[in-house]
Amino acid sequence: MTPRQKRMTTVAVILAGVGIATAFALQAFQQNLLYYYSPTQILGGEAPGSRSFRVGGLVENGSVVRAPGSLEVNFVLTDFANQVNVSYTGVLPDLFREGQGIIARGKLDESGRFVAEEVLAKHDENYMPPEVKDSLKPHGEAAKAMNQEST
Repeated sequence: MTPRQKRMTTVAVILAGVGIATAFALQAFQQNLLYYYSPTQILGGEAPGSRSFRVGGLVENGSVVRAPGSLEVNFVLTDFANQVNVSYTGVLPDLFREGQGIIARGKLDESGRFVAEEVLAKHDENYMPPEVKDSLKPHGEAAKAMNQEST
């Protein structure tokens, strides 16, 4: 092999290695993405059934049910057009309450109930996660009414 052929072979091997590494990085990145869906999108079948995603909305008034003697909590999340039943086992954030905007991360089970792995609540009365705010905009009057009921 001539020195030119050796250099070209080395360059080709390096380019192939960089291409393979890039493909692996992109695949790992794609698997770790968490998309946001509103209750309307979930009931419309847009949410994935097999992987984790985020859902956001307001906790419906009167929907929080705690299992006695355990950390299991069931509640209804709404965007004022549709509702999704959510089940969570664990300690809820201190700011979690009815009428509160939240985002939950988890998966849908076979019955269509959202099983949350993590629940995040807004940190003060003026803040709402941007995804939740955008999904509630079409139903703004209902959101204002619900917030007035909870205060």
